[in-house]
Amino acid sequence: MLRLFVLGILGILALAWPEAATAQQRPLRVVATVSMIADAVRAVGGDRVDVTSLLGEGVDPHTYRPTRADIAKLSSADFIVANGLHLEAQLEQTLKTLAASKPVLFAAEKISPERLLAHEEYNDRKDPHVWMDPKLWSVVVEAVRDELIVRDPAGKATFEAGAKTYLAEMQRIDDYARRVLATVPAGSRVLVTAHDAFGYFGRAYGFEVKGIQGLSTESEAGLKRIEELVSMLVAKKIRAVFVESSVPERNVRALVEGARARGHQVIVGGELYSDALGAPGSYEGTLVGMLDHNVTIISRALGGQTPLRGLNGKLKSGS
Repeated sequence: MLRLFVLGILGILALAWPEAATAQQRPLRVVATVSMIADAVRAVGGDRVDVTSLLGEGVDPHTYRPTRADIAKLSSADFIVANGLHLEAQLEQTLKTLAASKPVLFAAEKISPERLLAHEEYNDRKDPHVWMDPKLWSVVVEAVRDELIVRDPAGKATFEAGAKTYLAEMQRIDDYARRVLATVPAGSRVLVTAHDAFGYFGRAYGFEVKGIQGLSTESEAGLKRIEELVSMLVAKKIRAVFVESSVPERNVRALVEGARARGHQVIVGGELYSDALGAPGSYEGTLVGMLDHNVTIISRALGGQTPLRGLNGKLKSGS
């Protein structure tokens, strides 16, 4: 009788507060600002999370301004995860306001400041492009795992297993990068791109990195900067420069034309992913795929030796 009585009471409570009764059954609604963060949350959270990424393929987070639809998505989330470090510059105030009423994690800000590169224009800021170094990104993954456990303690085993698998993937791509990038001739280890998104990549793998624009795509590329880089390309006989999927390529084309005018042939070595992943559902639409693509393209274009289809054999032939 007592058991029937308790079951009856629980049934009444479920009818009275259906949301409370189903809160443990439905996945956590997580909104991630950028696709790299969304990838980590999905990998760690598994089927215990329902993840929405605000910024998709080819979208520049430095200049993106939130829409009304974005505000609605953020407001309805159980949990919000951002990169932070001023990457989402135009979203920052909105996220800080929402943090007063719901959990917001600025995941990259969990990395110790001494491990971060300084911003060349602002003394109080750091380079936000931490996903370019898998070892740094591992700190972000661990921060996501720990916060998910706080939000959903019953999912602890799932989150720990997901993080362990994902961290192992980060280690594999890091090992691959070190191996294939080491085949690039020492004098050719100069990476010239549209903006300064590859600083952590350069530090991790021993490349000199030159961006036409600064850390943020909001900074302007002046004629003086273009001329400086053209002179460097000619002097060091650099064979390739790279465009980026989320940044217009006109400045990179200006480098190619400037070098040609001085009698030095420079090619566009390919399109790199910098501030956004590739197409959703594609291999390059995952962080491992993005890094595999970038490492393989850079090594091959600068004279290194790489497998035709990258680490996992999933890159498009000739990528």
